[in-house]
Amino acid sequence: MEEEQGNTSSSSNLDSGKAERSVWLMKCPVVVAKSWQSHSSSDSQPVAKVVLSLDPLRSEDPSALEFTMEMTGTGAPNMPKSYSLNMFKDFVPMSVFSETNQGRVAIEGKVEHKFDMKPHNENIEEYGKLCRERTNKSMIKNRQIQVIDNDRGVHMRPMPGMVGLIASNSKDKKKTAPVKGSDMKRTRRDRGELEDIMFKLFERQPNWALKQLVQETDQPAQFLKEILNELCVYNKRGTNQGTYELKPEYKKSAEDTGAE
Repeated sequence: MEEEQGNTSSSSNLDSGKAERSVWLMKCPVVVAKSWQSHSSSDSQPVAKVVLSLDPLRSEDPSALEFTMEMTGTGAPNMPKSYSLNMFKDFVPMSVFSETNQGRVAIEGKVEHKFDMKPHNENIEEYGKLCRERTNKSMIKNRQIQVIDNDRGVHMRPMPGMVGLIASNSKDKKKTAPVKGSDMKRTRRDRGELEDIMFKLFERQPNWALKQLVQETDQPAQFLKEILNELCVYNKRGTNQGTYELKPEYKKSAEDTGAE
């Protein structure tokens, strides 16, 4: 009962008096839409007129109907005044809705015809020129010069190891966070030198995680993986899961070196 009452109250706010009124849906160029939007609502003059042409010898042929639109207002200098309207009837059923500032919703009509609007062939050159002008204007960047109060350039000069800087005259000074080690570019060591360091680390403890080795050696993780794949075995299960340990042949050589 509550659901039915909710549906009734919501439908009472929808004005469906014009639901069956036939309306046209038209896709128009941007220049035409802007011209119509700039038209004053107080001006009673029409913005355009639609001309319907019919070939009487082919009255039953749908293609015998031709729609054209002629602009009556003044728009952009190169804006075409005459347009062809290509009509479509094969589209998903649609209705037009409107909503006032007070939240009143109404159905304005049912879409009967759908049109695509394009300039006449004799106006294509002018329309192409207009499109090029619009593209060129959009590519122009409006740069502005702004005077910075802090003339020492503290905020503009990048500092190594710092995320950002705060003016020294600010009351609440905050410590700047240093860049994490993973964000800094690491320089590769010599391969032989790195292998010696790795053997010494594995003498200290038998199992190491990749993250630990990166911190100990300060080497790129990918480079370390290459060395580890040659020297070590990766434990995928067991108590030492997720760690590396030396291969048996390298363990023996490391023990012999330690004994000497």
